[in-house]
Amino acid sequence: MSSSPSPDALLGPADVRELAAALGVRPTKQRGQNFVIDANTVRRIVRTAGVRPDDVVVEVGPGLGSLTLALLEAADRVTAVEIDDVLASALPATIAARMPERADRFTLVHSDAMQVTELPGPAPTALVANLPYNVAVPVLLHMLETFPSIERTLVMVQSEVADRLAAGPGSRVYGVPSVKANWYAEVKRAGAIGRTVFWPAPNVDSGLVSLVRRAEPLKTTASRREVFAVVDAAFAQRRKTLRAALAGWAGSAAAAEAALVAAGVSPQARGEAITVEEFARIAEAASSRGATPEPPKRQSGENEEPGK
Repeated sequence: MSSSPSPDALLGPADVRELAAALGVRPTKQRGQNFVIDANTVRRIVRTAGVRPDDVVVEVGPGLGSLTLALLEAADRVTAVEIDDVLASALPATIAARMPERADRFTLVHSDAMQVTELPGPAPTALVANLPYNVAVPVLLHMLETFPSIERTLVMVQSEVADRLAAGPGSRVYGVPSVKANWYAEVKRAGAIGRTVFWPAPNVDSGLVSLVRRAEPLKTTASRREVFAVVDAAFAQRRKTLRAALAGWAGSAAAAEAALVAAGVSPQARGEAITVEEFARIAEAASSRGATPEPPKRQSGENEEPGK
């Protein structure tokens, strides 16, 4: 169990600005940086995430440490992954100064989260992060794939991305992020975050997304890569029927239709109506027919929805 930190251990608006000024840090759009300046908000995120005293939490993009300090109050230990040189070098000192009794429970990994394949210490049990908006989806999918020990995830992302991640089949915003996130976890919206708790205030709203890893992996003989290839192909031309959209992936429209029929999916359906289980059946059917489908060509404007 953690000892109780002092009430003023968390960062407030003045603290964040003073830290940033001392470091010469100005939040950059390039890295999607918006620092949380409200202690109540970070404590709410930790509560919503259900962080337990025995949790090993990994945080991506800790910035100046607002959420990191709140996580250290509640978890057994926290590992933060930070790409920015200045922020990474300053964070351990901030933790030591504001929460010295928990400093030995904190580890910093100075790296691009997309390049991280292992973490020091015990395996992480939870992922809690204010994800940079411009890389939120690929980072989330990479972490879920790379660290199967992560049971619970709570991420703060742009509200529109939150809607897409949590969308179900038939929704207007259901797409690649929705299906791929659902491959790993049960996904749902877990709240909204106002703009005024950030510095600088973003020009978009933010949302919380909860992901609880499936107790059992999806039952399929197809690999994740095979299933994700079908998903990418189906949504690369989302207005087309699956027979047409999957023609390039399957080698021909006829081959696509054969795989769809074998999977029990209507060739006239569209990707936005198909569950992750059905996508897995389509991949299985193609594999069982000895097909060697081509990976889809990435369309422009799909950087929010990359596969792995």
